[in-house]
Amino acid sequence: MSYAERLQRITTERGRLCVGIDPMPSVLDAWGLPHDVSGLEACARGIVEQIGQEVAVFKPQSAFFEAFGSRGVAVLERVLEDISAAGALSILDVKRGDIGSSMAGYAAAFLGDDAPIRADAITLSPYLGVGSLQPAIDAAVAGGQGLYVLARTSNPDGATIQLADAGGHTVAQHVVDTITELNTVSDHAVGLVVGGTHADSGCNLEAFNASILVPGIGAQGGTIEGLTPIFGDAMRHVLPTASRGVIGHGVDKVAPLARQLVSEVASRLV
Repeated sequence: MSYAERLQRITTERGRLCVGIDPMPSVLDAWGLPHDVSGLEACARGIVEQIGQEVAVFKPQSAFFEAFGSRGVAVLERVLEDISAAGALSILDVKRGDIGSSMAGYAAAFLGDDAPIRADAITLSPYLGVGSLQPAIDAAVAGGQGLYVLARTSNPDGATIQLADAGGHTVAQHVVDTITELNTVSDHAVGLVVGGTHADSGCNLEAFNASILVPGIGAQGGTIEGLTPIFGDAMRHVLPTASRGVIGHGVDKVAPLARQLVSEVASRLV
């Protein structure tokens, strides 16, 4: 089964919400946990333990695990296993981007049955050229996994590059159009990252043909009700993502906040 098919199945069952697993210092503080590997593990795995049977997709942010070196990466591997055991999908936020054999090396780390840090999908940066991502695209398709390529990110600084002119259209639009074409021969395995924090995304997504990961819901100011004006006809592809808005208020608030958002997504995203 392809990634697109698995995503469709799980979101039909559980709704279209992705919860970010971002065990940053402020989140550990809110949970009353120490800033060490034990706190990292208790928080990250605790999130999945609480809502792993209810949420469709989780997005662990690799940076917060890598910050603890090999021990943190070992925790990340266990978190990914927990997500899989709960029947949910994982999108590992690593934002890798390189060329040739280096890109193939990153692909081998995360994609394929033998990958040591295997996730259902990973995020990639296209700013060495979309074509440089081909080794990862090939590996994802072969492994039934997915990719999410940065197009229009939720941070304000992204506009300088992403909205720059690329010959009559923005750089973001170039990424969108190129990925749309690639998906016709790539099992619709390649999605986009488009933030939910901008009144105008700066790109036309009407013809896009795969999943759109939408970070920025909650703590960054994005809202579920604000997505339709941004995405229009592409709403059927949108996978809203909330991180601190769900996990950043303490361990006792995770489940009720997640359920509230799942319900809101179900009522507003059609």
